[in-house]
Amino acid sequence: MSKIVFVGAGAMAEAIINGLTKEGKVSPTHIHVMNKSDMEQLEHLKRSYNVQIVCEEKKALTEADIVVLAMKPKDAIEACNGIAPYINKEAMIISVIAGVSIQTITSHLGERPIARVMPNTSAAVGLSASAVCWNALVSEHSKLEIIHILEAIGSVKVVEEEDLHVVTALAGSGPAYLYYFAEQFEAAAVQHGLTSADARQLFIQTMEGAAQMLKKGDVEPSELRRKVTSPGGTTEAGVEQLVQHKVDEAIFACIDAAQNKSRVLGKQYE
Repeated sequence: MSKIVFVGAGAMAEAIINGLTKEGKVSPTHIHVMNKSDMEQLEHLKRSYNVQIVCEEKKALTEADIVVLAMKPKDAIEACNGIAPYINKEAMIISVIAGVSIQTITSHLGERPIARVMPNTSAAVGLSASAVCWNALVSEHSKLEIIHILEAIGSVKVVEEEDLHVVTALAGSGPAYLYYFAEQFEAAAVQHGLTSADARQLFIQTMEGAAQMLKKGDVEPSELRRKVTSPGGTTEAGVEQLVQHKVDEAIFACIDAAQNKSRVLGKQYE
């Protein structure tokens, strides 16, 4: 079983660790974690998932088969420079850092197998929508291993590196958009008399049902919408307000801004 070291111990690292250990795909004894300074978070991960903390001598890094870069983009260069002397030449790098390119990582960690992954925090419940790309040094066996790891936390698509910007905007950031919609729908329902608990339960079930209808894949979203929208009915009245308030333009602007930010982050750390 591969030894995995997470460099960075924030929300994304925890979500992936949670998914991996819950599925039993990787033993907690084979997972090590380290970060820049937050010892409290490392202890939390150790208590919660029985993973190991990288010692001061960084021995785990020298023995790692896979190193997962999970720090914030602003800390990426410093972190890569800090771990570069310890990583063995055979270790594979998996980066979940938004915007930072394979070429940038290579320039600080050297020529080696590198994959970039964009998961989301739904990894914590095994429902991440992840995308992955890799450089030419990643073997076919290693590609399958990466996909195997990612399937333990949800679904995975192989894409070109250039496409990761829009994947970041759509899937990486996507849960936050849906939580925002949930907040607003819940608040609106409460304003009209429902309890917060009832509104949330109804909205969750509505999202789950709609997601399953979409997942069947035999009917386009536009057609599913039309089937719900009876002429002169309540749905039509609601959709008309979405159109009048240009919600479509807001969504386009949302994705555009997020993918542009991903590109800016990438250039910033080249």
